[in-house]
Amino acid sequence: MRIKVSVALLLAVVAFFYSCRKQTLQEEPYIQTPISLAIPPYFPKMKIPEDNPMTKERLALGRKLYYDPILSNNGKSCSSCHYQENGFTINTMVGGIPVLPHVNLGWSKNFLWKGEKHYTLEEMMLYEVNEFFATDLNKINADEEYKKLFKQAFGVNSISSKEIAYSLAQFFRSLISGNSKFDKYRRREVAFTSEEQRGMEIFFTEKGDCFHCHGIMLFTDNLFHNNGLDSTFTYSKGRYDFTGLAADIGLYKTPTLRNAALRKNFMHDGRFKTLEEVIEFYNSGVQQQSPNIDPLMVLPQKEFGLQLTEQDKYDLLQFLKALTDTTFTNNPEFSKPH
Repeated sequence: MRIKVSVALLLAVVAFFYSCRKQTLQEEPYIQTPISLAIPPYFPKMKIPEDNPMTKERLALGRKLYYDPILSNNGKSCSSCHYQENGFTINTMVGGIPVLPHVNLGWSKNFLWKGEKHYTLEEMMLYEVNEFFATDLNKINADEEYKKLFKQAFGVNSISSKEIAYSLAQFFRSLISGNSKFDKYRRREVAFTSEEQRGMEIFFTEKGDCFHCHGIMLFTDNLFHNNGLDSTFTYSKGRYDFTGLAADIGLYKTPTLRNAALRKNFMHDGRFKTLEEVIEFYNSGVQQQSPNIDPLMVLPQKEFGLQLTEQDKYDLLQFLKALTDTTFTNNPEFSKPH
C-alpha cells in the first residue's frame, strides 16, 4: 500500500513539474535579433519607428513575402512589377504609368506619382496588404511555415495585416542604393573620367539646374513639381487629381535618378524612352507657360532653355550613368530567398 502511494505521489510530482515546464515554455517571450541597416554616412538619417525596430527575423520575413504571390489573389507579388536587375522596377508600363522603383523608400513619406498616399512606410504597406493586394489572411494563417515565421518575428499566434505590413516595411527599408560609381568617387575609391567630371559639374550647378530637385544624395527631394512638360492638362492633372487644389495642377513626384540608366520609361506618363530624350527636353523643350510651373524651371537667362552643347549633353549623360549601382542590382540579400 505504501509503495502504491509513493508511486502515485511521484507521478503527481512529475506531472506537476512537467505542467509547469510546459507552461513556462509557452509563456517564454520570443527573442528578436536587432540589426542595423548599411546606410552611407553622407545619406540623411533614416527614422526607424519605435514600434517596428529592425530585426533579423522581421526583415527575412518581409523579404520572403515580397517575392511570394500568396499576398495577392491573382498570382502576383511585389516582385512581379519590381525586378531587381532593373533597380526594382520594370521597363513596361502598368496601366499606362511607369512603375516607380523600390529604392531608398525609407526616406519617403509621399508615395506614387501624385502622392496619393501620404503615409509612413508601415501605413503604405497596410494599404498594399488591405487594398492593393487584398491579401487573404485566412490563407496565410493556414500556412504552417508562415505561422512559425510570424511567431518568431512578432510573437503572435494569429497573423494580421499589421504584422504583414510591418515585415514588408522592414524589407523596403533595407533596399538602399548607395554604392554607384558616384558613391565610390565620393569616397575617393575611384576617379571619374573627364566626361563624368564635367557632367557632374553641369548637374550640380545652374548650368544644368538638375540639383534643385535631384541634388541631395538620394537624388530626389521626394517632393512634387511641375517641370513644364505640358502647357495644358486634360486627362491627368497631377497632384490636383488627389488634392483638388488648383496650385497642384501639373505637379508630380520627383523620381530618384539613382539607377535611372536602367529604365526605359521616363516622366509620369513614360513619354521619354531614353535619358538622351530627357536631357534634350530640359535643354530645349520645357513649356514655360505651363500653369504652376516650378519657379526653378524659369530662372532668369533660361528663357530659351539650358542651351547645352552636344558635348555638354554627352557629359551629363555620362554622369547620370555613373549613378548606376550594380551592387544594389546584384545583392543576393535582396534577391528571392531559396
